[in-house]
Amino acid sequence: MPIFMRLLLLSSFLFLNSFSIVTKADEAIPEKPVQVAIQSTKIENKTYLAITFQNFPNWHTYWKNPGDAGLAIKNQFQINGKDIKLSEEEWPAPKRFIENGTQWAYGYIGTYTLFYQLEKADLNKYSGQTIDLNSTWLVCKNICIPGQKKISFKIASGKVETKTPDLMAPLDNLELSSRLMNLPKSQLIPEYLEFKLIKGQKDKTLVIIYEVKKTTDATFLKDANLIYSFPSPPFDFQHENLIIKEASLSGIVEINWDGEYSTPAQALPLDGKFQKPYTLKFLFNDPIQRKMIVVEKKFTQFDTQSMTLPPPTTSVTTDTSKITKNEFSSSPLAPQGTNSLVYYLLVAFLGGLILNIMPCVLPVISLKLFGLIKYRNESKKRILEHNLFYTLGILFTFMVLAFVILAFKSLGTQVGWGFQLQSPNFIAVMVIVLFIFSLNMFGLFEFSTPGGKSLGNIQTEDGFSGDFFSGVLATILSTPCSAPFLGTALTFAFTSSTSSIFLIFTMIGLGLAFPFILTGFFPQLVAFLPRPGNWMNTLKKILGLTLVLTIFWLLDVYNALVDGSSHLLKLSTSLVFIFAGFLILKKEKWISLISFLISLLLIVNLSTTTIISSKDELTSLIRDKKARGLNWEAWSFDKMKEYKENQQNVFIDFTAKWCFTCKINEKLVLDTDEFKQFVTDNNLKLLIGDWTKRDEVIGSFLRENGLVGVPAYFILKKNGTLINLGETVSIQRIRENL
Repeated sequence: MPIFMRLLLLSSFLFLNSFSIVTKADEAIPEKPVQVAIQSTKIENKTYLAITFQNFPNWHTYWKNPGDAGLAIKNQFQINGKDIKLSEEEWPAPKRFIENGTQWAYGYIGTYTLFYQLEKADLNKYSGQTIDLNSTWLVCKNICIPGQKKISFKIASGKVETKTPDLMAPLDNLELSSRLMNLPKSQLIPEYLEFKLIKGQKDKTLVIIYEVKKTTDATFLKDANLIYSFPSPPFDFQHENLIIKEASLSGIVEINWDGEYSTPAQALPLDGKFQKPYTLKFLFNDPIQRKMIVVEKKFTQFDTQSMTLPPPTTSVTTDTSKITKNEFSSSPLAPQGTNSLVYYLLVAFLGGLILNIMPCVLPVISLKLFGLIKYRNESKKRILEHNLFYTLGILFTFMVLAFVILAFKSLGTQVGWGFQLQSPNFIAVMVIVLFIFSLNMFGLFEFSTPGGKSLGNIQTEDGFSGDFFSGVLATILSTPCSAPFLGTALTFAFTSSTSSIFLIFTMIGLGLAFPFILTGFFPQLVAFLPRPGNWMNTLKKILGLTLVLTIFWLLDVYNALVDGSSHLLKLSTSLVFIFAGFLILKKEKWISLISFLISLLLIVNLSTTTIISSKDELTSLIRDKKARGLNWEAWSFDKMKEYKENQQNVFIDFTAKWCFTCKINEKLVLDTDEFKQFVTDNNLKLLIGDWTKRDEVIGSFLRENGLVGVPAYFILKKNGTLINLGETVSIQRIRENL
């Protein structure tokens, strides 16, 4: 395979693997999609029968309410062919899965346990008798497979004895005790949770609305609902739409009324009064207590005044405007009367062009200029080919970004500019790639190609793959920057059709590549550059140093994403082994291979180890800002409301560790003595929204105010008016708007 094609495939893999959007086709069906274990355990003087299931990796089974499709797990107990009933505990809290793009499913992956309490009467009655368990399930991934396991067992002296072959090994009592303690418990409805049942707009439909006050935190709802409904015929619950309001979370669920299928048939009452009360049971993912609880709500009637539902989603919806106007929204900064696509394409091109002088792209631009010097004595055709391959790398990467954004949107998830830098795995990949490039620039090694030529200076025999990959890197490293004009174009792209996203991203790419397209057709434009010579070896090491500085920045970002956990140590250690591997590559190849293997194992461990996020609202970024002498506070709707009620002026800064433009604005304006004095003189309150990690609340607020990335600056005036300052800031602008 030509090296160019290898590089093309590698680039695709790095992008898609970093976001876990790799599609696997025609996977083999595992021999045992689900395995089962049965045992008894005594916990707090109570005896339980525990049935443990273990799903094959990435395959899932279904909860009591399976969702749009699927079948719940069913355990049937019999003695001599007659059913017996055992007291069932609540099932573990399920996860939410999206199947076939639009279908919601609720169920389990991995290992989980269902418990049945064996009361004294059960132990006395069934002791010594053979009990038959018939367990059935539906297990799904790309396809669904029905499964069944029949187990015969006896209970003797409170312990389960079975001779059924091919069962999993039982779990230890400590693990079973932990699982039992973590099962959802029934509670009264908390005072901060309210339910309302109203008539739907469609025929034979209802709508249930629930609101959780005192919080706007929806970050814990990844792959989970705020509320799951237990099966409750004739109520057929549809998808949950979660709305983040000013100071609360609200859920809206449409309900199909299936009363006509009941025996006897029950029509939906026109006056809103049920013939008999219905007690609906819910699994509540309590954001205040941070645990799953079971609540029940009795309904004797519903409000006959219908409401308009927000569009259906496949994930959490954080668009406040869909249910109520956000009192903190401001007018977007997009120019009036400029809705023409041609205008936005021009703006996108200018934004991409300006990216060339932004600091995040300079290391790669410098490498490309280094290449221009090297190629200046080649033919015009050769120079044009080098620059066109660089352009191709840029355009290819922007197309990949567009595809990833569309993939997220198809799942109902909104992302912003620089979203990939919120992924620790992506940052780790970039650190490793740049580290290897820097070692190459320092002359520690040279890449070998099948033809025996070298890839020194990041180039093949013809240098085309090096040019292409330079374009890939330039695009990736440009995303932490938000250049003038770029924000307007990106906002239009992220909120427009699929074709608009591709057109806007293409124009940004052409703008970023334009100086090299121009020098490709007119090589004489770079005649001012010095001729190749020995000085280039020194320059190459200087450029390697710029890559090292970029790596330090990325490590700082990575540390913020993993909350200073052992992940940073593992990543740094893997770099040490990579360095050692290349250092001894020519002398001790086997030791070098072992060193690379250890590094690979560390990287695999990094990508598969769960990151436990800190709950501290004062992130490292905010602590760093406070240490510079100003009283920055973590941004929230509650804080905005508090300062609005107290009639205080507020300056709001949305930023991120990975945002280079943010850092420039801080050095030029926000960290200066003049700004500190201005804050003191005007009694200005300071709020900061840290978007280093993915945050649905911040993302929603930015989108509502016409922005899709950071930096973003706002002023909240004493009278409650919110003013959007956009992506640039100055003390004079703040003063004028106050």
